[in-house]
Amino acid sequence: MKLGVIGAGNMASAIIGGIVKKGLIEGEDIICSSPVKAERDKAQLAYGIRVTENNRETVRESDIIIFAVKPQVISRVVEEIKLDIDDEKLFISIVAGKSIEWFETAAGKSFKIIRTMPNTPALVGEGMTGVCPNTKVEQDDLEKALEILSSLGKAAVVPESLMDAVVAVSGSSPAYVFLMIEAMADGAVRLGMPRAMAYKFAAQAVYGSAKMVLETGKHPAELKDMVCSPAGTTIEAVRVLEDLGFRSSLIEAMDACAEVSKKL
Repeated sequence: MKLGVIGAGNMASAIIGGIVKKGLIEGEDIICSSPVKAERDKAQLAYGIRVTENNRETVRESDIIIFAVKPQVISRVVEEIKLDIDDEKLFISIVAGKSIEWFETAAGKSFKIIRTMPNTPALVGEGMTGVCPNTKVEQDDLEKALEILSSLGKAAVVPESLMDAVVAVSGSSPAYVFLMIEAMADGAVRLGMPRAMAYKFAAQAVYGSAKMVLETGKHPAELKDMVCSPAGTTIEAVRVLEDLGFRSSLIEAMDACAEVSKKL
């Protein structure tokens, strides 16, 4: 299997790194294209892959091609490579906001395309990726894509109608969590804790809490109740958060995020 990656930024590098690390595809069977020489050189040195500045070369020499470029660039890329698209090749897009219909219209034909939405924790192998294939994608194609995307963390198939929700709950949400960690650390610093220690305590608390949700299978509310002793410190903190609209703020933020995603 030959893999092509169009783009050599952070997410492209995370995908290539995950694939090579897990031994899914050998570096010599991966080709990556980018107009930026520094990005090409970095990817080649790090992963032992082939690199080029020619997107058409990447498509022609690959069985599976990943679009890993910014939304404002993808129109030019598809226009450039559309003559090289055929029914045998599988395309995977991690481009935010671009629907399956958009790709088919841009290419002027239907072809095997899987729309996905990963998130930045993929950079440390703990990503969550929403996956949506079009009707031309066969089961074995989908399984290959899921294997590739699972090298970044976890991947799950969702209907395309939920892709804006995926953006809100997963794609953009690391920013919400980083804000929370920063705020928690600020609070700890205000209480006298050194800054570096505060970030470590806050980040580990978030990491451990998320792991409890995933591994225990318990409802988050049940886990929250386990921490809240009667008349204790935690329930008082929860009262303040509720009074200040903590949950409502997150829900409103996700609604705003999804609305922007629809317009990309």
